[in-house]
Amino acid sequence: MKITPTEIPDVLVIEPKVFGDARGFFFESFNEQAFHRETGAQVAFRQDNHSRSAKGVLRGLHYQVKQPQGKLVRVVRGAVFDVVVDIRQGSPTFGKWVGVELTEENHLQVWVPPGLAHGFLVVSEMADVLYKATDYYAPEHERSIAWNDPAIGVRWPLDGAPLLSAKDAVAPTMADGLRRDAA
Repeated sequence: MKITPTEIPDVLVIEPKVFGDARGFFFESFNEQAFHRETGAQVAFRQDNHSRSAKGVLRGLHYQVKQPQGKLVRVVRGAVFDVVVDIRQGSPTFGKWVGVELTEENHLQVWVPPGLAHGFLVVSEMADVLYKATDYYAPEHERSIAWNDPAIGVRWPLDGAPLLSAKDAVAPTMADGLRRDAA
């Protein structure tokens, strides 16, 4: 596997070694020993999730204030623009974002460490996103940040308005949300 750090050094793009021939392909999507050795992240995954979404669906930007989840994200059908935002106050990259296109063809994965916000936009007709999480989903601790927060300035590859959940449609800005969380 090849590991590429992003502008947020803890957020890593992982490119697996893919073996392909006329029959198709094979790769290890996760190997605990190799993951720990190559990333330095000593984590245990607690939950696997599968999301299917139509073109234009934007999920996020999500995080949990307690039980923060690290996520290993990949796409097995279609394509998404995957985004991670550093919301760790005191971090040298606080407020910065990175975006990576994950597709069924490129087999890339993104490691999102616990404590960062995550979301994605579906850019294909349909996309299936799989991700491993280091802690359990805790809806009472889940929070959202506005996808279009001007202080963050994510450049989503949109063709019009995104399709949002009711919760994401009313998400606060990062500053308002983190201020609320601290209270």
